[in-house]
Amino acid sequence: MVLIPGGTFRMGSEEFYPDERPVHDRAVADFWIDPFQVTNEEYARFVDETGYVTVAERELDPKDFPGADPADLVPGAMVFTPTAGPVDLRNWRNWWRWQPGAYWRQPFGPGSGIDDRLRHPVVHIAFEDATAYATWAGKRLPTEAEHEYAARGGLDGARFAWGEEPYPGGVAQANSWLGRFPYDNQGVGGTAEVGSYPANGYGLFDMIGNTWEWTSDFYTPRHLQLSDSPVDAGKRENLLAAASAQEGFAEIPRRVLKGGSHLCSPDYCLRFRPAARSPQAEDTGMSHIGFRCVRDA
Repeated sequence: MVLIPGGTFRMGSEEFYPDERPVHDRAVADFWIDPFQVTNEEYARFVDETGYVTVAERELDPKDFPGADPADLVPGAMVFTPTAGPVDLRNWRNWWRWQPGAYWRQPFGPGSGIDDRLRHPVVHIAFEDATAYATWAGKRLPTEAEHEYAARGGLDGARFAWGEEPYPGGVAQANSWLGRFPYDNQGVGGTAEVGSYPANGYGLFDMIGNTWEWTSDFYTPRHLQLSDSPVDAGKRENLLAAASAQEGFAEIPRRVLKGGSHLCSPDYCLRFRPAARSPQAEDTGMSHIGFRCVRDA
C-alpha cells in the first residue's frame, strides 16, 4: 500500500456536473491506499479462502423487484454491449443489458471467463461484495474525499489527474472511451490490466478510468459541508426493475462511485476526472465497476 500524507484540498468542481458543487476545502488525515484496483486474481483468493458468494450469484426474491419480468429474476448482472451505430444517448438501455449468469468469474455471461484477465480489475462487484473483501483484508473502502484527494496526486484543483487537458499531446493517460460512444471505440475496448497507464503524482495507478470504484459515502446531489445537517442520502430505481419498463421498483440506497471507467467518453460522460462522482445502487454490480481499499495510518 502507499501512504498518502494528509492535508487540505479543494474538493469538487464548478465546471462540469451540478453534483460536483460546491468547491470547498476538505481535510483528510494520513491513510494507506492500494496502488492498484483489486484484481480478479486477488478476489479469487478471497473467495477461495472464505467461500463468499457475491450478490450477482444469489437467487433473487420477486418481492424485491415489483413489476419485473419473472424471466429476469435469475442471478446475473448488467453488461455493457456496444451498439451497431449512433443511438439516443439519453437512454442507457441502448447499451446496457441484463445478462443472466454474469458475475465476476463470468464477466460477459456463461462461456466467458477470467483465465486471461487475472490482472484485470474485478467487476460485477456490489457494495456488499467490496466491503466483504475489504474486511477480510483488514482494510476498508475509501471515503469519497480520500479517493478524490488520492486521485488528484497532489495537483490540487486541476481538471484531470494529470493537468488541464483530457489527452495531453494526444496521448490517453487513462483507460477511457476513445471515439464515438457507444459504438466506435478506438481505445482498449474494455478493462485493461491494472497499471497499464502512467501512475499519478502519488504513485497510484488507474485512480482515473478502467473501472469506477466504490466509496463508503452515501450519495447526495451536491457536496455537503461538514457543518451541514444530515440529509436523506436519496434513492434511485433499481436497474433490473427499471429495465422491466413497468410500474413499481425497488428503492435501494446509493453510494458514491469515483474515478470514471473505460466507458467514459467526452461526447457522453466526461467523468474520468478526480472531482467526478456517480450514484450507484448498493445492490448492483456492473461490468465497469470495481474497487480498491484503504487503511488508516
